[in-house]
Amino acid sequence: QVQLVESGGGLVQPGGSLRLSCAVSGIIFRIKAMGWYRQAPGKQRDLVATITLGGSTNYADSVKGRFTVSRDNAKNTVYLQMDSLTSEDTAVYYCNLETWGDLYYWGQGTQVTVSS
Repeated sequence: QVQLVESGGGLVQPGGSLRLSCAVSGIIFRIKAMGWYRQAPGKQRDLVATITLGGSTNYADSVKGRFTVSRDNAKNTVYLQMDSLTSEDTAVYYCNLETWGDLYYWGQGTQVTVSS
């Protein structure tokens, strides 16, 4: 079984920072990319950031300049450094893994709440 486990979520004040981690348990071949999505209450799940094993990144316009995605290929782990957080960043953040065979795996999500 393949399992993605997120960690690092929690409550943070506006302007603060948070670092999320996503580790893969099990072995998956032909990984194309890993990344992060988020979903606020009553809204759809949207892309936050993705990164290929080659290092190419993609960010949502709303987080450019504030969030940074990185990865450790040997551990099949992806990170999301979030700075200058605002209330608009409040959401459940989901880790995602995509294979070259067009298969997708998701973590259970971790809550990020930005509030004073």
